[in-house]
Amino acid sequence: MSGFEWFPSLRYLLLGAFPAGPLGGIALTVALSVASALLAAMVGLAGGIALAMTRGAAHLMLTAVVAFFRAIPVLMLIFWTFFLMPVVLHVNLPGLATVICALALIGGAYLSHSVHAGIVSIGEGQRQAALSLGLTRWQALREVILPQAVRVMTPSFVNQWVSLVKDTSLAYIVGVPEFTFLANQLNNRLMVYPAQIFLFVGFVYLMLCGALQGLAGVLLGRRKAGPA
Repeated sequence: MSGFEWFPSLRYLLLGAFPAGPLGGIALTVALSVASALLAAMVGLAGGIALAMTRGAAHLMLTAVVAFFRAIPVLMLIFWTFFLMPVVLHVNLPGLATVICALALIGGAYLSHSVHAGIVSIGEGQRQAALSLGLTRWQALREVILPQAVRVMTPSFVNQWVSLVKDTSLAYIVGVPEFTFLANQLNNRLMVYPAQIFLFVGFVYLMLCGALQGLAGVLLGRRKAGPA
């Protein structure tokens, strides 16, 4: 490709049809990743705390719900949500919202176990000490246990967020113009540069996931170092 052809192709992979059309490409992949990661973190935190705080039938029911979402392939959940919701609930969800919800639910299900494990790892002695000081169960969890459990949870959160970045490529099934989808469109149009195009795709995903892991490592290092 000449320099003239490269620029519009790279711009298309970066932004899609934006601003003349909807946002797409790398920018949409990043937006999808951030939105689904934040929602997955909230779902996982709430689910993990609920697993740690509940007992009996409620705990078994919650465990079953978490296991259900962990067992479903992401592609299948996107498919079900997009095509079955209008039939079952008479609600039409945009493809973008469908993908974010599916990634957040499955990511949150995995993170729920990580949060639960992090809370349990702190030990009963910490909770009892907090309760003996007059804190309630929720105060002990918020003020004493969760701050310590963050170090245990962080690697699992980073791993799950990296998986979410890669799973955004499954949005093609509902026509969301994310990065891989547009790269495939560009390859089908040009037909002569598949190696260059998909090597570039792999490089971009490597940079996105590597930046996320690097950022998490810096934040975790600062947390371990503590105040000067």
